Amino acid sequence: MSEKTRRIAFIPGDGIGIEVTAEAIKALEALIKSHGLAVDYRVFDWGAEKYLREGVSLPEGAFDIFRRDYAAIFIGALGDPRVPSNQHAADILLGTRFNLDLYVNQRPVKLLDARLCPLKNRSEQDVDFVIFRENTEGLYVGMGGVFKKNTPDEIAVQEDMNTRKGVERILVYAFEYAGAHGLKKLCMSDKANALPFGHGLWQRAFAEVRKRYPGIESRHLYVDTLNMELVRDPSQFEVIVTCNMFGDILSDLGAALQGGLGLAPSANIHPGQVSMFETVHGSAPNIAGKNVANPMAAVLTVGMMLDHLGHAQAAARAEEAVREAIRENVTTPDLGGSFGTRETGDWIAARL
Repeated sequence: MSEKTRRIAFIPGDGIGIEVTAEAIKALEALIKSHGLAVDYRVFDWGAEKYLREGVSLPEGAFDIFRRDYAAIFIGALGDPRVPSNQHAADILLGTRFNLDLYVNQRPVKLLDARLCPLKNRSEQDVDFVIFRENTEGLYVGMGGVFKKNTPDEIAVQEDMNTRKGVERILVYAFEYAGAHGLKKLCMSDKANALPFGHGLWQRAFAEVRKRYPGIESRHLYVDTLNMELVRDPSQFEVIVTCNMFGDILSDLGAALQGGLGLAPSANIHPGQVSMFETVHGSAPNIAGKNVANPMAAVLTVGMMLDHLGHAQAAARAEEAVREAIRENVTTPDLGGSFGTRETGDWIAARL
């Protein structure tokens, strides 16, 4: 392996994560061959099976290995009903985000075929934007507690943590992305009218950061208004940036606009450092092993990963192959097709 070869760590995870990751690897291997990519990979068996067998979510030093030896990490999906607490999933997924400080969650929302959009009379050009979600703060940091649990007087407190550093750096990343990709419209969303302390910080940081980017038309919408506007007219948006929880919710709405979670890739990024890429549809244990899960999100996630690693042409080809499959109705049942997970993956890999 040459010095320039970039290494990718694959963690298939649980349920359909294992199935779709296998198809993602097929697509990657096809792109490596057809584009001569200097990329190598290794598959790790971390997931519910290992946790149940050995009581280990991640081996000691796993994050040091990622930092030292890998350019990117791909995670299929995590979650298994045999682990009711899903402790292994939290250790692997949230552990990776927090330990590697992957503060950018990037969710592209791109309609690949107009017939997949649930909105009336919408074209591919109408649904094409990206959501940037702050990924290491907010309500998801786990700060809080429960008092008098399981009694009539139970009290539960969940803290929403926002720092100036965390808020400013995701805002800057979103503005820089817009500028680098020729995008002219950016919307920041919060709920400062109801959360004046935490989201007042977002307002102040946004007011300062937007001054540095006079060439980008930036505006603010409260999240409830943004939610309505995304349904009413998604074509007005190019870049959206928001907090951890709102980004989680809005990006799933975005996935519905593009045809469902089976078409939704995502990236968890720290610029200049090892970053993680994941499908967002979950492990879906109810359909695991049935060869019906949609592998397209996994293929599109491989495309995002390759683009991040500097292989833009291969990334574009991955997206186009998925688009071709949809047009030819080579799809799994969730998109109205009759193909299985493996058969869809095989067709896409053959095109690549």
